[in-house]
Amino acid sequence: MTLAVWILCSWIPASAETQLPERAEGPEAGAFPAEVSKEIDELVEHHILQRELPGAVVLVGCRDRVVFSKAYGNRSVEPVVEVMTVDTVFDLASLTKVLATAPAVMLLAERGKVKLEDPVSRYLPAFGQQGKGKVTVQQLLVHYSGLPADLRLSRRRKTSPKSLLTRIYQSRLRSRPGEQFNYSDLGFIVLGKLVEKISGKALDRFASEHLFNPLQMSRTRFLPDIAEIAAIAPTERRRDGRMMRGAVHDPLASKLGGVAGDAGLFSTAQDLSRFCQMLLNGGSLDGVRIFRPETIARMTSAQSPEGKPNVRGLGWDIQSTYSSVKGGFFSNTSYGHTGFTGTSIWIDPQTQSYLILLTNRLHPEGKGTVKELRTELANVVGKALQPQAAETNGPDVP
Repeated sequence: MTLAVWILCSWIPASAETQLPERAEGPEAGAFPAEVSKEIDELVEHHILQRELPGAVVLVGCRDRVVFSKAYGNRSVEPVVEVMTVDTVFDLASLTKVLATAPAVMLLAERGKVKLEDPVSRYLPAFGQQGKGKVTVQQLLVHYSGLPADLRLSRRRKTSPKSLLTRIYQSRLRSRPGEQFNYSDLGFIVLGKLVEKISGKALDRFASEHLFNPLQMSRTRFLPDIAEIAAIAPTERRRDGRMMRGAVHDPLASKLGGVAGDAGLFSTAQDLSRFCQMLLNGGSLDGVRIFRPETIARMTSAQSPEGKPNVRGLGWDIQSTYSSVKGGFFSNTSYGHTGFTGTSIWIDPQTQSYLILLTNRLHPEGKGTVKELRTELANVVGKALQPQAAETNGPDVP
């Protein structure tokens, strides 16, 4: 850790470590340099004024503490305006892959219940159809399985969870396993089913019991309760004119009942900060150990085929066509992920820091974007934490 980073993160008072007010107007006093806080404010507010998103929550952590947490804009603009708060619950979309699915697989691997080098068909025989018998668990985790990205779903035909899984199991590979990077929701849906098959528990129950409850992530779950709806940021308008709120936006996860390996998780910035800190701590938080340190190291370091330009950890993005969310100042050891609804996380072990951006950029008409905001925000925060580092990254996607 550089001296500049140590000084910046050491300004935080102990009282600012975890508890934050419901509506935060800025970081705790002395927690983040005023000029950096102002730059974050101006940046997020600019993109809101451009109508690229209705609102956002930004949270930065460094050296075991939350150093910045603030809500911007509105969480709802239709049918009524509601002010964004730091405790707003968001549809995390593909962050589900790295917060629930991949960690669940790795917990089973730690316990000797699954081997990453094994063919998936050893655990889910139906998956081995159409030449997929040699696809390994690890290849699904790093998106080098050869599976297609998605399935075309008919709006007119009803699709049952069983028939959808049958289609996934019967899908053909687009490339040979291990040959090409192809980000695949289908692969993570299969991993979710693998967790269910091996553990005997649905993914939502397994993740709650072994990840979220031990980490005291009390606002994190699939299938939010009706009582929580008012605190959830809506996404886009349904075909019947109603706003989607508390129901997963992802079509595949929706068809699977709201619990799937690719999407479906809802959470808050504060809960996600606990998960990020657990990773930076090598698998433990507040005296509770979730993973062995070597498991965290394996998950968050390069595990994709050697020599390939798209570098992935086990679930996590490190340097790929999706990683401009990293900006130009987070280190080469950093990792993160994005979600289609406008969510993202980036974590840097070198500076012991992380950046969380939660938005509902699809609200209200599904036309928002956070591509530029993600990169610009990462540059502001990354530069403040690691002023000497710089690198070039690839293009971003929603």
